[in-house]
Amino acid sequence: MAGLSRTLGIFGAFVAVVGAAFYPIYFRPLLLPEEYKKEQSINRAGIVQEDIQPAGLKVWSNPFGRK
Repeated sequence: MAGLSRTLGIFGAFVAVVGAAFYPIYFRPLLLPEEYKKEQSINRAGIVQEDIQPAGLKVWSNPFGRK
């Protein structure tokens, strides 16, 4: 029985570490979209999309917009 609890503990720790790593990458932007919209508008200020976009590729789209 000790082996089972050890295995579950290791598996649970792995899931917790993966969850903690994914929170700032995936879940935080979903929960706080206004903060990330503001940050991206600051980061992209002064960039003309047509000047840096390779020919034949789709121009940037709003990652927070509905598809």
